[in-house]
Amino acid sequence: MTQPYVLLARLAGPLQAWGLVARFDRRDTHLRPTKSGFIGLLAAAAGYSRDEPVDPHDTARPLKPLDELRFAVRADRPGTAVRDHHTVGGGRYPLRPRDLITDHRRAQQASTALEAATGPMFGTLPARSVTGWYGAPKGIAPDPEGGPLLARKVGRDPMITSRSYLADAAFVAVVEHTDKDLLDELATALEQPRRLLWLGRKNCPPAGEISGGVHEGGIEEVLARTRLLPNATAERPWTWTEVPPGTAGASSVADHPVSFHTVHRSYAPRWERRVRIEPGESIGWDHLL
Repeated sequence: MTQPYVLLARLAGPLQAWGLVARFDRRDTHLRPTKSGFIGLLAAAAGYSRDEPVDPHDTARPLKPLDELRFAVRADRPGTAVRDHHTVGGGRYPLRPRDLITDHRRAQQASTALEAATGPMFGTLPARSVTGWYGAPKGIAPDPEGGPLLARKVGRDPMITSRSYLADAAFVAVVEHTDKDLLDELATALEQPRRLLWLGRKNCPPAGEISGGVHEGGIEEVLARTRLLPNATAERPWTWTEVPPGTAGASSVADHPVSFHTVHRSYAPRWERRVRIEPGESIGWDHLL
């Protein structure tokens, strides 16, 4: 039987957000890191692109090794669920120079008000025809007909969004594989990442070091030997471990990544079992203190 190895990781920070059903105006979070979120973090650390497929039917896919990782997470400090409401867009702001530079349609419309208010120069424009424009054009690109830059989105209707987070949480996330060299490379990448890392969402950076090293044994054995994190609040934390389909006491969760594509993301179901464990002391976190 081939010997398995496990990569340990510490996921801790002021905020985390592990979405399951996320849309622009409503962003949820799971109460623990998802497999797709953690595999995405590993892929970012290793420098992979979102456009590279994880499809198990594509034998040439660069992310194939990550697709084969078995996953588990332990909630040493579950944290507190919080919700943030914001209003995006809308409002009345003075026109700024870049609004005219990036959209000749606005420049033509504003030319009369410019001359009347300030003369042939940029400045504060009190005229009603321009002061109601929002000063942050979106989607700037060349006009296909003439070449000058245009702001494709000039509408400024406000949108109220709701975003959920986990505050002050800390988890131990692990992945298992028989290829120790692969896990060693991922452990190094976590401390020397090729892309920016975040805990599920871009405004959730990790705090401190992430990698806990690579250890011999399966997920259950290694987690049972791994000491609680320094700021743990649970003596016997809940652990969610990936198991084969149909395992007694297991439930299905649809967070196995099939594609990380920016537009066409997709996920497949997997099975996991939740148990409480009493961590040992043989694998520590001294390098995090």
